[in-house]
Amino acid sequence: MDREFFRDVTRGPQSQPKKDAVRERIVELRKENLSVYDIRDELERSGKDTLSATAIREVLREEGFARLPRRADEERPTTARPLADAVADVREFTLPEEPFTTRAGGLFLFLPILARLGVDELVTKSRFPGTKMIPAPHAVRSALILKLLGKSRRSHIMDLVFDRGVALAAGLNAVPKTTYMSQYSSRLGRKAIASLLGAWVERLRQDGVPSGESFNLDFHSIPYFGEDPFVEKHYVARRGQSRRSVLAFLAQDFDARLFCYSNADLRKGEEAGEVLRFVEFWKKRFGERPKHLVFDSRLTTYANLSKLNELGITFITLRRRSRQLGATIASLPSSAWRTVTLDIPHRKYKTPRVVDDSASLQGYSGKARQLFIRDLGRDEPTILLTNDLNSTARDLITRYARRVLIENGLSESVNFFHLDALSSAVALNVDFDVLLTVIASAVYRILARSLHGFEAAQAPQVFRRFLDTTARVGVVGQEVVVTLPRRAHNPLLIDAGLIGPSTPIPWWGGRGLRIEIR
Repeated sequence: MDREFFRDVTRGPQSQPKKDAVRERIVELRKENLSVYDIRDELERSGKDTLSATAIREVLREEGFARLPRRADEERPTTARPLADAVADVREFTLPEEPFTTRAGGLFLFLPILARLGVDELVTKSRFPGTKMIPAPHAVRSALILKLLGKSRRSHIMDLVFDRGVALAAGLNAVPKTTYMSQYSSRLGRKAIASLLGAWVERLRQDGVPSGESFNLDFHSIPYFGEDPFVEKHYVARRGQSRRSVLAFLAQDFDARLFCYSNADLRKGEEAGEVLRFVEFWKKRFGERPKHLVFDSRLTTYANLSKLNELGITFITLRRRSRQLGATIASLPSSAWRTVTLDIPHRKYKTPRVVDDSASLQGYSGKARQLFIRDLGRDEPTILLTNDLNSTARDLITRYARRVLIENGLSESVNFFHLDALSSAVALNVDFDVLLTVIASAVYRILARSLHGFEAAQAPQVFRRFLDTTARVGVVGQEVVVTLPRRAHNPLLIDAGLIGPSTPIPWWGGRGLRIEIR
């Protein structure tokens, strides 16, 4: 037997040339209180053989060095570090001394609108909370800017903290951070929110919109994906099921397509009465009740329809189908149906067949008018319910069909203003976010009305074509001059009078804003 075969012979290299070449230097650097990673970086800078952090750690362990305790910033070597932005403080606000470039150049097109509508004054009168560092108008304006820029969550304000143009638009030395923006709504109650909402709509009416003649009403369920047991379940139309969500009620002016009322502070069982609270809100604010309301069958009860009728308010809604109603419709002879032609451009089904009838409803005083409608693109007949006894069937069907405007407005609010990006499990916090959506959508609508050919454009289209641009910002005398780059749609801004004139901005101490094109 060859016993030498079983002898324990140490194999492999018996030295570590790369480690040994820099061992003394590693020891010297550790004595200077440098960490493993600092030593690695210093070796790389000196051009010596580089070692990994693991190899350096092994050398230090072999030389008897323990791990470094945590060091203060002043004890660390001077290297490039993350920059901390300034803390938002209106007392530190000054106009820029040197020109700079901002990614949010289109944001300045909104400032003349906000100044003309006096948003600062409305926020102050509504007694919103504020501090010496961030007064209430600046806090609300900062939150509104996020909506105007289409940011989905308040945490995304961190994308803007180093953009001096956003801070300048807000009237601050720096924009507030995520923590402040998230906690601000926790200091608000429904009374302050409703006060600002009413003052905002009143200012819009002084500006010529909305007319207040006819309203589209609807609920929107904002889904909640957490496990909070106090978040109630509501029907979510997009998913076709009941799930945890925060329910918001919105009213849209039919003519101006502006949201005029919102309330996200609703509890289970309060939904049916919200239409009456909206009527009371409008009566208290403007001295008269809404004249005309259009909504779907799930919005309220027959008893509340009776109250609307007693108040002299015309309504159009749908009646829920039942087996008995289905049998009644099926038994109607062909001669009972008459064809009407709808004056709705681009609609596929323009010639429905209609039976005009009356109905007795449980909880409703008197007779209501109902229309059985076929050939509207549905397999089952549609049943229209109203207390309007004078309008023609064609006019009633046409008006209800245009209730789709509020659904389009809700779709815009979800897709661009991110209404479904639930800001909190607390409904009152969500209520403030919904209010910001109402204001932001109105500001976009006002801007779109001034752009020839884009009066009916939705917010994403306006943002992409006119607002999503960089700009050069500088100060000339007592004016802030914002220079936009050349773009295809700039002539529309010129025709709208948005380019050239100087507008005093209250939160800049009355200094002017002038927008130019490069």
